[in-house]
Amino acid sequence: MARRTKKVGLTGRFQSRYGLYIRKRVKNIEEIEKAYHVCPNCGQKKVKRISTAIWQCRKCGTKFAGGAYVPRTDMGRIIDRVLRGEISIEETPEKNLEEEGEGEET
Repeated sequence: MARRTKKVGLTGRFQSRYGLYIRKRVKNIEEIEKAYHVCPNCGQKKVKRISTAIWQCRKCGTKFAGGAYVPRTDMGRIIDRVLRGEISIEETPEKNLEEEGEGEET
């Protein structure tokens, strides 16, 4: 039987080109991108990427915009938490950085 790829996975198509570090980064991104994700509408793990930042649930048919490689970006998660009232705007990291910067200037 033919030997299957072990470590390289999806980046086996690059063979020895582009360097190890870049191939590892591409592998991590593509594994996340091509995996099934949880649907925000029905809660099933059936969301697949259609094109850049366009995602669709295979079960309920919901189509929505998200990140380029993941349906919900980290910043999108923070915004959702602020809108739901779980955290206030004062608690966000950007606000803390601005306050620290103001104190150093004086």
